Amino acid sequence: MDIVSIIKRLLIKYRDIVLYGVFGVLTTLVNIVSYWFMAHPLSMGTMISTVLAWVLSVLFAYFTNRKWVFRSKATGYDAIVKEIVSFFACRIATGVVDWACMFVFVELLRFDDVVIKVLANIVVIVLNYVGSRLFVFRQK
Repeated sequence: MDIVSIIKRLLIKYRDIVLYGVFGVLTTLVNIVSYWFMAHPLSMGTMISTVLAWVLSVLFAYFTNRKWVFRSKATGYDAIVKEIVSFFACRIATGVVDWACMFVFVELLRFDDVVIKVLANIVVIVLNYVGSRLFVFRQK
């Protein structure tokens, strides 16, 4: 078996994780860039910038996760609303983790805000995958 076949087989086997990684990186970029833009050029402050960046990144994550990562089959108003509510509830929980990291390490301990934002997002990405897999986009 050649290396190309091995790579193809691994990509097929771990498709969800690979796509989640790709869209997780893109979601993290949306979060960090929008945070930086609001906190620095717009001078909106750490906490409001964190919340607004979170909203933008969660919207981006929902649509990409629904379509490409977990290939949601939910149809109809009730099923889609349930999925969106579950997704946002899961993200609120991890948003609290992000917010707490920013508050403790930036506001209280005065660490570099962008470094802490990146580190907090690594933790959040892992928690979001687990939550999405177990609670939001469960395969029936």
